[in-house]
Amino acid sequence: MGEKVYFSVVIPTYNRKAILEKCLRALEAQQLSSRVTGYEVVVVDDGSTDGTLEWLSSNQSEFPHVRTFEQNHAGPAAARNLGVEKANGDTIIFIDSDLVVTETFLQSHADALVAGQAQLGSDKFFTYGAVINTANFENPTSEPYKITDFSAAFFATGNVAIPKHWLEKAGLFDTGFQLYGWEDLELGVRLKNLGLKLIKCPQAVGYHWHPAFNTEQIPNLIDKEIQRGRMGVLFYQKHPTWEVRMMIQMTLLHRILWGTLSLNGFLNERTMLPLLRWLISIGKSQLALELARIFLNWYNVKGVYQAYAEMKLNLS
Repeated sequence: MGEKVYFSVVIPTYNRKAILEKCLRALEAQQLSSRVTGYEVVVVDDGSTDGTLEWLSSNQSEFPHVRTFEQNHAGPAAARNLGVEKANGDTIIFIDSDLVVTETFLQSHADALVAGQAQLGSDKFFTYGAVINTANFENPTSEPYKITDFSAAFFATGNVAIPKHWLEKAGLFDTGFQLYGWEDLELGVRLKNLGLKLIKCPQAVGYHWHPAFNTEQIPNLIDKEIQRGRMGVLFYQKHPTWEVRMMIQMTLLHRILWGTLSLNGFLNERTMLPLLRWLISIGKSQLALELARIFLNWYNVKGVYQAYAEMKLNLS
C-alpha cells in the first residue's frame, strides 16, 4: 500500500437518482493531501428505471471523477463485482448510493490506511468508517450520531476501504445472494479467514439517507426481513458456524427473545398500527420504527427457520 493511495470508490445503484446526485456531489468536493494520488468513482447502474443513466450522461461534465457502467438488474453483489473488475485503483472503497460523505472522507481513509500499514507492517487489513443514519434529505450531514448508528459488523459495504488484491484473493461477492442481505458479511467471513484485520476509522463519516419511517413502508420492510431470513440460511450453508447462526438469528435464544417480545406474534403490523401512526403523527417516526422492529425481527426469525426447514427437505 505504501505512503500513497489511489482510490476507486465503487457504488452500486438502483433507482436512487435523487440521493445519488447528493452522493456524487459530495465525492467531487473532497479535500485531499499529497497522500492521495487520485481517485475515481465507479458507478454501476443495476438496471435502474428512473433515468439514472440518462441523468449521469447529460451531466457528465459536473462529475469528472465518475465512470459509469451498467448491467441488467442482478443485485448489489454482481454490481460491486463489476465495479471492482473495472476499477483502476489499488484500493477499493465501497459505499452505497444513498450515502453522503464529508469533505475529508477520502483523506480520513487514506490516513488510516497509511497508519495501519505502519502499525501492522503489512496491508492485511481494511478500514471501516462511520455510518450515521438520517432522514434529512435537504441536509443529510447535519444529523448527530445516535446509539442506534452503532454497528458491530466486521465487514459491511456501507463505508469500507480495502486493498483490491485481497478482494480478488477472497473471491469477491457471491452472486448467489440475489435477495436482500448478507452478501457483504459473507465476504467478511472469507476475508477474516484470510487473516485480514479490521481498523476502525470513525473520521471517515458517511450519512446514510433513507426516507422517514411511515406505515406505507411496512409491507416492503416485512418482505425484506423474509428475504434476509432466506439469504441468512444461504450464508449458514456456506459457513456452518455458531458465529453465523448468531448473526442470522437462527438460535433458540432469538426464537424466545422475539417470540416473547412480539407476544408470540400478537404484536404485529395490524395490532400495532394505531400506535405507530400516532407516534409518526407527533414526529416520533424513529421511535415508531424501533417499535416496529419487534414484529419485523419476528418475521426475520420465522423466515430463517422456514428457509432452513426447506433446505433440509431439499437435501434429504
